[in-house]
Amino acid sequence: MFAAPPAVMAEVFCRIPDTLRRFGETTEWARVQLHGAAAPVFLEGPVFDAEGNLWVTDIPWGRLFRIDPEGHCKVGFEYDGQPNGMKFLADGRLLVADHHKGMVICDLASGQSEVWFDRYLLEPFLGCNDLTIARNGDIYFTDQGQSGWQNPNGRLFRVRAGSGRLELLLDGIPSPNGLVLNKAETALFLAVTRANAVWRCPLMDGGAVVSKVGTYIQMSGGSGPDGLAIDEEDNLAVCHVGFGAVWLFSNRGEPMLRIDVPEGRYTTNAAYGGPDNRWLYFTESSTGTIYRTEMPVPGRPIFTASI
Repeated sequence: MFAAPPAVMAEVFCRIPDTLRRFGETTEWARVQLHGAAAPVFLEGPVFDAEGNLWVTDIPWGRLFRIDPEGHCKVGFEYDGQPNGMKFLADGRLLVADHHKGMVICDLASGQSEVWFDRYLLEPFLGCNDLTIARNGDIYFTDQGQSGWQNPNGRLFRVRAGSGRLELLLDGIPSPNGLVLNKAETALFLAVTRANAVWRCPLMDGGAVVSKVGTYIQMSGGSGPDGLAIDEEDNLAVCHVGFGAVWLFSNRGEPMLRIDVPEGRYTTNAAYGGPDNRWLYFTESSTGTIYRTEMPVPGRPIFTASI
C-alpha cells in the first residue's frame, strides 16, 4: 500500500553486562513465554526518572535495572515478580504491570513492593502487560495473559484518578500489549500483538467509555506490535517484536521511518528521552540490549499519577 520508508540503524546505548545475567538458569515464565529458550535476561518497560536515568525491567528475574545517562547499568530494585511495563508515580515510586502479581508499586527508597490491584470482580488478572497515564492522572493498563486468536480474552482497564475505581473498558482482545494516548487524549492507541495490528480506541465521556474501536495500522510478519511511544505531532513509534525493527508511523498511519538493529528480533518496548526528549530508546530483549535513535520530532512528556 505504501512505499518502503527510509531505514536507519540504531546505535547501542547499553548492553546488560554478563555479570548481571543469569546464565544456566531458567524460570517458568521463560518456559512458557519463550518456549523453553534460555533467558539470562529479558528486557521491557523503559522509563526515565527525573535525573535522566533509564529504568528497564528484567521480566523472568524480577529485576529493575537502572542505567545512567552514560550507559552504566546496575540492579536498582529486585522482588519476586515478573515486571513488564512501568511508569513513575508523582512521589517517585514505580507502578509496574506485573505478569504474575498484577499492578505492583515498587518503592525504590525502601526496597519494598506491594500489590495495588491483582483482580477484577474477585477474579485474578490474566497477566498484566503495560500501562500509560493520562494528563489528569487516570491510569490505563492492559491485561494480556496468554490471550490470542485461539482465546481472545485480553482486556483493557482504567483506574480513575481520585477515586481509585478500577473500570473495565474493553475485553475480547487477542493479546493487548503496549498503549499510548494521543495528544488530545480523545483516543487510545493499543498494540494488539496476535492480531498484528494497532487499534485506535476512541474515548468517550472523559475516558470512561470506549466506542467504535478500529484497526489503525495493520502490520505483517514477525510476531506483532509490542511497545508504543508517541511524539508531539502524534506520530506513533511501534516496536515490532519478532521482526527486529521499530517503525515510525505518521499521525495518518503512514510509514515514515524504519529503525533496524544489528542483532536480534525481539524489539519490545520504547520510550523517548535524552537531549530535548528527541531520542527514542528501545529494548531488544533477546540480546539484553538497549538501543537509541535520534528522531525527527520530540516525544510527548510522560505524565504521572498520585496513588
